[in-house]
Amino acid sequence: MARILYAEDHPDIAFMLQFRLEDAGHEVVLAPDGVAALEAYEATPFEVALVDVMMPRMDGFELCRRLKAQDPAPVVILITARDRSEDRAAGLAAGADDYVVKPVSPQALLERIDELLGA
Repeated sequence: MARILYAEDHPDIAFMLQFRLEDAGHEVVLAPDGVAALEAYEATPFEVALVDVMMPRMDGFELCRRLKAQDPAPVVILITARDRSEDRAAGLAAGADDYVVKPVSPQALLERIDELLGA
């Protein structure tokens, strides 16, 4: 299973998804904002980064750009309430491997993670 960094500034959403991911066998580290997520990644790389777009201190687009600049290998999935096509294009241009609109189906997200990891 994968080590997953999950950057989400809403604790209730973060804990619910963390529980589902861990129940599926993944190791999950939560970060409350983009700066904390970048620091966590620099301390210990992850195979997957789940990134909320609208976060304090550093938004998800910038976090995605910085993660991919350091190491293009991790799968980055942006998870957001922003569903405009311009937002999706900006996320993919930032280097995201996928762009998922909230509310997120935990099962669908687990399937996307497996697919993107080639599992």
